[in-house]
Amino acid sequence: MAAYTAQDVKNLREATAAGMLDCKKALDEAEGDYNKAIDIIRVKGLKGVTKREGRLTSNGAVVAKVEGNLGVMLELNCETDFVAKGERFLTLADELLAHLQNAQSDSLEAFLTTTMASGKTVQATVDEANATLGEKIEVRRIAVLKDSPVGIYLHRTSPDLPPQVGVLVQLTKDAAEVGKDIAQHIAAFAPQFVNREDVPAELIENERRIAEETAREEGKPEASLIKIVEGRVTGFVKEVSLIEQSFAKDAKKTVKQILDEAGTAVKAFNRFRVGQ
Repeated sequence: MAAYTAQDVKNLREATAAGMLDCKKALDEAEGDYNKAIDIIRVKGLKGVTKREGRLTSNGAVVAKVEGNLGVMLELNCETDFVAKGERFLTLADELLAHLQNAQSDSLEAFLTTTMASGKTVQATVDEANATLGEKIEVRRIAVLKDSPVGIYLHRTSPDLPPQVGVLVQLTKDAAEVGKDIAQHIAAFAPQFVNREDVPAELIENERRIAEETAREEGKPEASLIKIVEGRVTGFVKEVSLIEQSFAKDAKKTVKQILDEAGTAVKAFNRFRVGQ
């Protein structure tokens, strides 16, 4: 019988996130050699990567960083919160973010093909993580904002998990405190667009159709339909447009008023929430 202790099994599980039984089998096969057991789990994991393709990755972390006029953000997903809060997963997220900061890729597809300092592509690095951690790991999305000041906010929905919500907001003029405040507002209220001009016409038309059908279903009088429908469409546009929303820290003012007072404006923003 291979010579290893319960602590060896625990250490192996923490290092690989593999199941307890898998760790014991690996140690048995490696005759108690810890490093060899890690290799065995990795090899077996690699063989199982394709089997994990259809699994849901509803857990994970959002990582982000701002330096000067460059802000980068990345969502790395996994299957369980056990892996999401593990050191190996979070180290991987930080390594990918650092690489994104250098690569400044304009799309996820392009980012996955870039080569990291290790000499491996991002996709190959993520595939290795699939094997080592025993779960489906994937980079879900990235964001790169550059050439003007960027505000940042990361939010933990649970104290024992990494940030699950992240926001980058790009301003026309530096206003550090306001940038952070607006980023926090975006995290809480989840606007979809900067202003009403950005809302696609087809989305407004669809909302108008729904509003009219709803009003008729509610039995509203025909003579009042147009006014009711337009009122609801206006409300929808305000709800999804950042600068028209009531500011989180002062509901008497709109986000636009807060920005105007600071002498700046929002050029763009990105909001990530794990699994959404």
